[in-house]
Amino acid sequence: MVVIGLIHFYLWKRLVKDPLPPGRARRIGAVIAVALAVLAPATLIGVRSGAVPWLAWPGYLWIALMFYLLVTLAVLEIPRLALVLWWRSRRRTGKASASRITVEPAPAEAGQVLTAVDKPDEGDGGIERRVLLARGAAIFAGLTAAGVTGYGVKTALGGPQIARIQVPLAKLPRAMDGTRLAVVSDIHLGPLTGMNHARRIVDVINSVQADIVCVVGDLVDGSVAELGRFAAPLAEIQSRQGAYFVTGNHEYYSGFQEWVDEVARLNIRPLRNERLELGGLDLAGVNDLGGADAGDPPDFAKALGDRDTARPVVLMAHQPVAVHDAAPYGVDLQVSGHTHGGQMAPFNLLVGLQQPVTSGLGTVDGVPVYVTNGAGFWGPPVRVGAPPQVSVVELRTK
Repeated sequence: MVVIGLIHFYLWKRLVKDPLPPGRARRIGAVIAVALAVLAPATLIGVRSGAVPWLAWPGYLWIALMFYLLVTLAVLEIPRLALVLWWRSRRRTGKASASRITVEPAPAEAGQVLTAVDKPDEGDGGIERRVLLARGAAIFAGLTAAGVTGYGVKTALGGPQIARIQVPLAKLPRAMDGTRLAVVSDIHLGPLTGMNHARRIVDVINSVQADIVCVVGDLVDGSVAELGRFAAPLAEIQSRQGAYFVTGNHEYYSGFQEWVDEVARLNIRPLRNERLELGGLDLAGVNDLGGADAGDPPDFAKALGDRDTARPVVLMAHQPVAVHDAAPYGVDLQVSGHTHGGQMAPFNLLVGLQQPVTSGLGTVDGVPVYVTNGAGFWGPPVRVGAPPQVSVVELRTK
């Protein structure tokens, strides 16, 4: 709350106080700033709790605009400061304004004396320049934030792209060379998505003709009663060796057990700290790290221990950081989501502080980790620099 309040105070200063003269317009701007400062936390709290779902569209769109206004204005602070310092320097050296000398007559007395008087030049334009600079920055920030947010909405609400990558596994039998995993995460069915969201994703999954479909968590943001009808198209997923699911942290905000049961009803098999043999390949899945607080923690020993280490194993784990716990078990590949690829650049720079891989393929503790951007969005229906994905991971023999 304090951080949101400070952000809105900064936006009010740069977008209202600095460019507008005192008067009615500035007062109206202040009222709007206060209302938006209340809207942001009300949306984050009210929509998640289900108390005020109608706030989702206006609230989350404002949060996206707020973010890009803040980023743009913060970047503009550097040239703004440079210009202000340059103007001050010119005034100090007398280049921007100079004193002028006038000659005035002394009082009418005998032997009238002429007196030299210094008068400052009031026409240096300093105040006008500052107002002009503030208005220019406000207009530029507003247009930039609106443009970027609009582009992000179009990207987020469009169909997911197909990202393809080949990953060699030393233990993979030659008979399984070319096995295709369709990896999808972070579908985030919720109040802004509707039925077409899941249907678009299923159509893309089916188009790649995968051998195995891996749904690696954060399927929903709400209860089965609220969103069950939106999840119905998932029953149409097609693959040669089945579709599989592991929980993400958002399942634990939404009643994880009822969703585990619902996913199974939709012919997607939950992997609950367990491992399956699919031909010459082991497919394992662990509960999300966030399940610990709900009494449903990941159990890497149960999923990965006491196995034939001559067989390759692919681990489904929602968060990339789970690799640190999985690495001692000799995992050959981990597939994850959770990061959204950052979702709204430059937020991706912060994601890297928590997760070892933000997007794509990386190696952590000797284990290849592939992280898909996710097929949906959380919070603002905006994606910038991280388009929604369905990833096709093709396993190859070395």
